[in-house]
Amino acid sequence: MTLAVSPEKTVAAQIPLIDVETLADLLADPSESAVVDVRDEGVYGRDGHILLSVPLPLSLLELRAALLLPRKGVRVIVTDAGDGVLAARAAQKLKAFGYSDVSLLDGGVAAWRASGREVYTGSGAYSKAFGEFVEHAYGTPHLSAAELKRKLDAGEDVVVVDGRTIKEFENFSIPGAYAVPNAELPYRVHDLLPSDDTLVVVNCAGRTRSIIGAQALINAGLPNRVVALENGTMDWLKEGYRLESGVVRHAPSPSDAALAKARASVDRLTERFGIRWLDDEALDALRAESEARTLYLYDVRTRGEFEAGHLAGSHWAEGGQLVQALDKFAAVRNGRIVVIDDADGVRAAITASWLIQLGWGEVFAHRLIAAGLETGPDRIPLASPVPAAETVTAERLKALLASGETSVIDLADSLTYEAGHIPGAVFAVRSRLGDDADRLPSKALVLTSPDGALAGFAAPELAALLGRQVRVLTGGTAAWRAAGHDLETGATALHHAAEDVWRSPYQVAGERQQAFKAYLDWEVDLLNQIQRDGAVERFAVFK
Repeated sequence: MTLAVSPEKTVAAQIPLIDVETLADLLADPSESAVVDVRDEGVYGRDGHILLSVPLPLSLLELRAALLLPRKGVRVIVTDAGDGVLAARAAQKLKAFGYSDVSLLDGGVAAWRASGREVYTGSGAYSKAFGEFVEHAYGTPHLSAAELKRKLDAGEDVVVVDGRTIKEFENFSIPGAYAVPNAELPYRVHDLLPSDDTLVVVNCAGRTRSIIGAQALINAGLPNRVVALENGTMDWLKEGYRLESGVVRHAPSPSDAALAKARASVDRLTERFGIRWLDDEALDALRAESEARTLYLYDVRTRGEFEAGHLAGSHWAEGGQLVQALDKFAAVRNGRIVVIDDADGVRAAITASWLIQLGWGEVFAHRLIAAGLETGPDRIPLASPVPAAETVTAERLKALLASGETSVIDLADSLTYEAGHIPGAVFAVRSRLGDDADRLPSKALVLTSPDGALAGFAAPELAALLGRQVRVLTGGTAAWRAAGHDLETGATALHHAAEDVWRSPYQVAGERQQAFKAYLDWEVDLLNQIQRDGAVERFAVFK
C-alpha cells in the first residue's frame, strides 16, 4: 500500500521540472521565489540540503504552507532527496491548495550535490552561517567560560544575559543570568547594569545567538564593554560548571531613564542600516500589493503584548528567533518583511537591522497604534480546511483503551511524543503511513496530534488506504491532557524511526561532549562553506 506518486505521473500531470543550472540562475535573480524541501526536518538536517531552501515537510504541508508561502502566485520549486516521490506528492498538494507556479527540481538535492555545489547539514544553516559571518566581519569580542566563571566567583562587576527564548531559559541557564531574548536586549538591558563600567556577557546554548546578541548591543551603542560567551553553555558544561533549571529571571520593563537610552538606539540603527519605517498609509499600500509581491507581517513584541492587541493579518515572532531561524518564518526569497513593534520601535529596529544584513528580502519596520487591533493568540492559517472525519472525545477514548478495542496513532513530532503522549499510543510520521500501513495495529484506530488538526488531515488518507474507519481524537492530545488523564513519556512505541525532527546536541543520545564538539565544529565551518559557494555575498556589512 502506498500514497506515493511516481515522478512520471507527476510530469504527465503537467508539473514541470527544472534542472540544477536553471535553479542556480534563479537563486541569483532578484525576483521572488521559494525553494521548499519536503523531507522531514531531521532528514533534511542530517542528509543535507540546499542553503537557500526552507524545510516544509510533506507531513505538515497543510499546517505550514500558508504561513511560509502567503502569496499563491509566487514561484515555488519543490525538492527532496532526489527520487522525486515526496516532492511530487507535495507539488500536487500545493497545486490543489491554489499555488499556480509550482515546479520540481529534477534530481533533487542529489543532483545539486552531483553538480559540485555545496550541500548544508544541520538546522537553520543560513542564519547560523550569518552568525559566523557577523563574528568574522565585525570582530565581535568573546570571553571563555572559564574566564567568566572566574569573574563571577571573584564578585566582579559582570551581568550575564541569555539571548535565547524564555522557554529555553527555563530548561537550563547559567546561575545568576537574566532571560533577555536577543531582540529585547537593546530595550531591556539598561536597568540591569549598575554602571557604564559593568561588563555585559551575552550567552546562548552554542554560538550564534551569543554573537548576534553581543553585536546587537554594540551596534545599538551601549557604552559598556559587551562580549559573547564563547561556545555558550556547551563550553560552560565542558568546564564542569553547573547550570540551573526551572528558574527565570526576567529583565524588567524599562524605566523612564532606560527607555530614553533604548529609544536613542533606534535613530542610530536606522541611520546606519538604512531601516525604512512605514506609517499606516505606507503599510496599507504594501498590503494592497500583496497579490503581486509577497508580504510577511511579523510582530516582534512579547507574546503577551501581541495577544493584548495586534495588527490584523500579522503573526508573532520573537525578533531574535526571526533572525536565528528565518527559514521557519519566511520561505520566499526577495519577498517583503515588515517587523512591527510598539511606539518606541526599539525591538523592530534591531530586528530589521539584522534582517537587512541577512539579505533575504526587502525589510521594513512599523510602529503600531492602539486603534482597531485584534486580540488573542496567533492564528496560523491552514492551507486548506480540515476534512470531515468521525471523532471521539477524550472520555470515550479512555473507555475504548480500557476495553482493549482501540489503538492510538500519535502524529506529533517525536520530541513532543517523547515529552508526553497518551499511554500506549504509537508514534508515526504522517508522510510515511502509506509506505507501511499494513504494519499498523489491526484494532480500531484513533489518530491524535497536538491539537487534532494534523490527525484530521491524515485520517481520510489512512482510511482510504486501509479500507476501514479511522477516527480522530477531538482536540487532540491537548484535550486528553485538559481532561486530566495521565500521559506516558519516552520513546515507548515507535512505528517509524524518530528522525522527523532535528535534535540539538542537548537532545541527542550518546556522549554529550562529543555531540557538543561535533555541533561547534559544524557551526564554525559554515563560514568556510558559504565562502566556497559564494553565499557570503548575500550578507551585507555596514561598518
